[in-house]
Amino acid sequence: MPKPVSHPSFRSVLADKRALGAAVRVVGVHDALGGRLAEAAGFDAAWASSLEVSAARCLPDASILTMTEYLEAAAHTQKAIGIPVVADVDTGYGNNLNVAHMVHEYEAAGITAVCMEDKLFPKMNTFVATAQTLLDTDAFCSKIKVAKDAQGSDDFFFIARTEALIDGLGVQTALERCTAYVEAGADAVLIHSKSQTKDEVLEFLGLWNDRAPVVVVPTTYPDWHVDDAVKDGVSTVIYANQGLRATVSTLRDTYISILRHGDTTRLEDDIASVEDIFELQQLADWRKLESA
Repeated sequence: MPKPVSHPSFRSVLADKRALGAAVRVVGVHDALGGRLAEAAGFDAAWASSLEVSAARCLPDASILTMTEYLEAAAHTQKAIGIPVVADVDTGYGNNLNVAHMVHEYEAAGITAVCMEDKLFPKMNTFVATAQTLLDTDAFCSKIKVAKDAQGSDDFFFIARTEALIDGLGVQTALERCTAYVEAGADAVLIHSKSQTKDEVLEFLGLWNDRAPVVVVPTTYPDWHVDDAVKDGVSTVIYANQGLRATVSTLRDTYISILRHGDTTRLEDDIASVEDIFELQQLADWRKLESA
């Protein structure tokens, strides 16, 4: 019989990995199926990506969806898997009041970690070629303090993400902001960059002195091996959108092939079987209820 899935907190997973001298490896998902595949592959956590959740609705990652819609995707995922979900909560969905409400709702849904960025609301996706103006440092620190005061459990983990490098403000500003964020109560910082190399992130790490765990998202510098990242001072690596991009490519090729060839013979050896889908659905366990 299917039973509710239990999972460790992100805080405990991070502590275990740091004790082993390893990084937490996280992959982006937008639904429960993606989360279950991520867990089966061996990832330590799933990233409930605002880009992926928005894209799954064919909408821009630009604060168009509501907190409730993002939370629903994260909560469905967390219910289905035994690894923690780290929720991308953009800018906290508004002001300090919205941040407190966000923490209450995500924590109540079983989400043990959130990541909030220091851009202005409404935000635009990092990789869009437009202005990425940041919120004042003190104002973002106030949001962090509100979030930490709002949490109900010591397990709840808050990652403060700075877009200082994205906004072209440089490593020194990123350091100053992240230091302030940790002093305000953040449990970890995420240093984001869209440079084609990891050089500016490495510069940040060289000056950080392990004040708090550091999270990176190597989307534009994909050649950074996780073992090397650990040696450089990284605690968590998020592969934020590769799953979405692979899904788009694979579905596009599959649909084109069916129309072009008029049958699916060429595809059958390379796509999942119906039985594989049944297993992911845990259908055998559900069918036992029919004769209970």
